[in-house]
Amino acid sequence: MNRRNFFRNGSLFALGTSLLAPFDLSATSLDIDTINKNKKAKNIIILVSDGMSTGTLNMADLYLSRKTGKGSNWLQLYKDNKVSRALMDMASASSIVTDSAAASSSWGSGFRINNGGLNIGTKGEAYIPIWQKFKNAGKMAGCVTTVPITHATPAGFCVNSKSRNDQEGIAEKYLTQKFDIMMGGGNNYFSADYRKDKVDMYQKFEAEGYQVVKTRDEMLTATNTKPILGVFYNDGLPYTADRNSSKELTQKIPTLAEMTQKAIDRMKNNKNGFVLQVEAGKVDWAAHGNDIAGLIYDQTAHDEAVKVAIDFAEKDENTLVIITTDHGNANPGVIYGKDANNQFDSIQNYKHTNEWILNGFGKETSVSQIVQRIEYANNMAITTDEANILLSYYTKLNVEDGLYNPKHLPFNELAQIQKQHNSVGWISMNHSADYVELAMYGPGSDLLKPFIKNTDLHYLMLEAAEVENNY
Repeated sequence: MNRRNFFRNGSLFALGTSLLAPFDLSATSLDIDTINKNKKAKNIIILVSDGMSTGTLNMADLYLSRKTGKGSNWLQLYKDNKVSRALMDMASASSIVTDSAAASSSWGSGFRINNGGLNIGTKGEAYIPIWQKFKNAGKMAGCVTTVPITHATPAGFCVNSKSRNDQEGIAEKYLTQKFDIMMGGGNNYFSADYRKDKVDMYQKFEAEGYQVVKTRDEMLTATNTKPILGVFYNDGLPYTADRNSSKELTQKIPTLAEMTQKAIDRMKNNKNGFVLQVEAGKVDWAAHGNDIAGLIYDQTAHDEAVKVAIDFAEKDENTLVIITTDHGNANPGVIYGKDANNQFDSIQNYKHTNEWILNGFGKETSVSQIVQRIEYANNMAITTDEANILLSYYTKLNVEDGLYNPKHLPFNELAQIQKQHNSVGWISMNHSADYVELAMYGPGSDLLKPFIKNTDLHYLMLEAAEVENNY
């Protein structure tokens, strides 16, 4: 089907202009003849750096530029004028500040939903997620992430759930839908040792023909002729900085770029093409923790996955690559000061994240041990008074609760201490209502306008691939 007929007969007109204002031809003055000349997207790869404020993208580029003399792959696409670029409004149905579930579901369903749900409308409607639509159209579909594969962002492309927190149920729904490759963390939601119902989901996946891989080597040697479930850690994968500083973790845990390459290799020979979501989920977790090493190192890991996707798309010439984030978080940035250059460069010497640092302390830890651990991890010396401030939190730790900092560790306090040494400031530890960066390369990128709503991306992907919305 060519795009002229797709526009005339497809779902965009059937659904009405109230939902699809960005594609209302009278409103946008799209040149249909020009669009019709372009190839359709046989494949789509969407890369999401979860919780990436613009300052995070900026700092990762500065970090790489100053360390290697070459900036990020993402911003190099801007510099080379290789992509269409836009800002995207990510508001949910319930708030101008979205959570990851509503954000992903806006792309997954084409509708804004309330925070906390997955492709369930404000009146209880269950919308067909976009990866299911593409599967029904004959494409392969998969997701890879650095957080549990059952987490909000991959789930928003794949399944319906009233609550993003039902990760055990989401694992079951993945099996029902038979996605072709799903990899990340999340052993807690697949293993009979951790699931509340004691069901062995690995056994169930294997019974359906899946290869279950649990290490980097197993992933790399898995055949590309069978579906793959890869689960490499109990919860989210270790941060890149901590992984890189551990021989054991480096051998056991694949990088996001390696998972991306494996997913492409698994699906690239399908005659009808494939769709793949790639998520740097722990960028968001690091932002929640004001954890600069977690943030920058995982953002650069996302950037390596961008290169894998673009390299494939340049050779393939039939692949639409979408690079974006779902919302801002904590809005960090480099703060002015006479030593800002050198202080920011000190992050190049960070061996470990703040998560690693703070989880190494307890009530019995001494002040000198705190000083030594931080000096080892960050190559900086803190004062006795600062060490005492951190130590004071370990005498009053609450019962574990909460999503991102259940132990109530002093992440903010450590970040404030680090700020004096690395010149990085933070405005909060929570999501923000930023309009987010969106870049597209390849067939279909010409459809992008300079400013869109999150829901528009759902229909743009269908349109670029010439897949009818009624699948």
